[in-house]
Amino acid sequence: MLVFPNAKINLGLNITAKRADGYHDIESCFYPIPIKDALEIIPSEKLEFQTTGLEIPGNYEHNLVIKAFNTVKERYNIPNVKIILHKHIPMGAGMGGGSADGSFMLNLLNDYFNLNLSISEREEMALQLGSDCPFFIENKPKFVSGRGEIFEDCNLDLSGMYLGIIYPGIHIGTAEAYSGIIPKKPEISVKEVINNFAIQDWKDKLKNDFEESVFQKHPQLKGIKQSLYDLGAIYASMTGSGSTIFGLFNDNSDVESIKADQILKL
Repeated sequence: MLVFPNAKINLGLNITAKRADGYHDIESCFYPIPIKDALEIIPSEKLEFQTTGLEIPGNYEHNLVIKAFNTVKERYNIPNVKIILHKHIPMGAGMGGGSADGSFMLNLLNDYFNLNLSISEREEMALQLGSDCPFFIENKPKFVSGRGEIFEDCNLDLSGMYLGIIYPGIHIGTAEAYSGIIPKKPEISVKEVINNFAIQDWKDKLKNDFEESVFQKHPQLKGIKQSLYDLGAIYASMTGSGSTIFGLFNDNSDVESIKADQILKL
């Protein structure tokens, strides 16, 4: 059985508080985008894990796909499988590729073994994998709060717009990104901006709190963001904790003038 885990972008990202458990409270809008990995499982007497595409660093036992399998196996004693992951979404890029892989694995196992797990059960298991993993269980535009596990439906539809994605190859770890953050309540929430303002007005209202400190350490990212505006982007931002920068365009002729890694019609 084969599925295609997709990436996401953050439309606004506010770090609102440091929690007692060491995590941070955030608010954001997560929006799925059609940049995809490929994930397949086939029967096997022993657990096997094979990867192709982009090289995945670290021990395979730490991969969220393996963690997702083990989480389900501990609860439901499912048989072993061979897992094949083709990696296309860049890692450490702020697009949630690893989180998507882990959550899609939960959905895949649920379907493959007819476990009939509810959405809430799968989201609870996904939260054990990582803070933004539960989003990919339903994989729909959502307003997100808490650690990233509290969802509210978002009716935003960017269909027909063009998305330019630039990944400069800079890996920004979560700890590095948070080290420059001073949590604070925003003057206007992400939800209020998206619900009450046109995309043309987002530039000065919809912020990613990570940009200030990350741009200081990696000034070329600020330059990339400005270049997207110079080329006609209606809205441009870093996604997540970076380093991917994206721009939303109305017209394909504008987006094709940028040297983007990916140009997508939403």
